Amino acid sequence: METKQSNQKQNELTMDVTGAPQNLPESLTEVKNLIRDLPDFPKPGIIFRDITTLLRDPKGLRVAVDSMAEQCYPLAPDCIVGMESRGFIFGVPLAYKLGVGFVPARKPGKLPAATYSAEYELEYGTDRLEIHRDALAPGQRVLIVDDLIATGGTAGATAKLVERSGATLVGFCFLVELLGLGGREKLPPVPIITIVQY
Repeated sequence: METKQSNQKQNELTMDVTGAPQNLPESLTEVKNLIRDLPDFPKPGIIFRDITTLLRDPKGLRVAVDSMAEQCYPLAPDCIVGMESRGFIFGVPLAYKLGVGFVPARKPGKLPAATYSAEYELEYGTDRLEIHRDALAPGQRVLIVDDLIATGGTAGATAKLVERSGATLVGFCFLVELLGLGGREKLPPVPIITIVQY
């Protein structure tokens, strides 16, 4: 109980020091404008939402991370789990902002200690994600973070890893949501926060 109160106090201090973004709707429009659309990548008919143009912009990156932190703060996570590899880009600064730890969910064979593993479907075949068995504690409040939700496969697999660890999933946060692919319908019934939608 003392640990949880300490975490909440640290969260409050972190938010007070860094501050929340001002004029949020206008700022988020700016974030969306910084994401580049690349047609016919990785194959014809697909529009690729390229976040590298957002990442290189100091103000845009700060607004994106601040917006994620502001919306995730009420979920009071103890830890953030981010998926390889772009989940690391937003998961680590978000964990820093909220004053919590970060756990990477990695591709097979990348983690050195004993792991839990969960499989998810690709367009052609399957893939897996893993986390260390000792990365999460039973009952720990976990927020899953990634750059984008499309079909929900990687996020769903990560949720299974959290469940196997005995931790409590309190929500998901994604920078970008592709609404037409219905990814959120495949995820557990917890809050799903997205900053930009297409």
